[in-house]
Amino acid sequence: MPYNVRMGDMELLFLGTGTSAGIPMIGCKCEVCTSADPRDKRTRPSALLSYDGKRILIDSTPELRIQCVTHGVDMVDAVVFTHAHADHIMGLDDVRRFNVISGRPMDVWANARTMKSLQQCFSYAFLDPSVKTTVFRPKLLSRLIEGPFEVEGRTWTPVPLLHGEVHVLGFRVGNVAYCTDVSHIPDASYKLLEGVEVLVLDGLQFKPHPTHFSVQEAVAAAERIGAKQTWLTHITHGTTHAESNRQLPPHVQLAYDGLRIEL
Repeated sequence: MPYNVRMGDMELLFLGTGTSAGIPMIGCKCEVCTSADPRDKRTRPSALLSYDGKRILIDSTPELRIQCVTHGVDMVDAVVFTHAHADHIMGLDDVRRFNVISGRPMDVWANARTMKSLQQCFSYAFLDPSVKTTVFRPKLLSRLIEGPFEVEGRTWTPVPLLHGEVHVLGFRVGNVAYCTDVSHIPDASYKLLEGVEVLVLDGLQFKPHPTHFSVQEAVAAAERIGAKQTWLTHITHGTTHAESNRQLPPHVQLAYDGLRIEL
């Protein structure tokens, strides 16, 4: 059963917790890729934050449809993007189903650089939604992130991060923060994370990597931030779920696909 932390009226659902290649990886017969533990099966990284009857998707991975069907997600009200790498955006077409269910366009939040990439890849989805067409397509409204912004009545604070040399965003909503794909947290961003009680943080593997926190670096960052509970995501096939968690402190653990955190 999922581990739950009760702290209010939000829920965080991990739709995917794997790396850009997914796990099992194509053609790999390693211990994790052949593991019988369902927590070692990791789709690309994404999450759903639910509050006040609304569901906000963070990134749209290539497995979005499968993630939603698997975890019973029957509605998404908006999408917020961390950055425009393929493993975080290429499932965006699947949100067209939510347009049909809701009968309205959907807000898509991203910074200018990410929005440009989204509009290049999915130009047909950002057409004027009032234009009648027989094409089954997403109907999306671009919303630029230029500072703190409001989604369905709650304030989202963007947290600038570095993913190698790429500038990406994490997000803080109340006392929860989601920071995937990070190799460095600037000092100013540490200040934005002060007082966070539940933290999601990139923890790729135990070996160093140029564009992601290693598990050891993630633990050090988590200690500096001081969250009550930190969950690691964007995990490789070099990291077994059960054994790795036994090596970690109880307040820093690996997340897994389908984990639900009640906040």
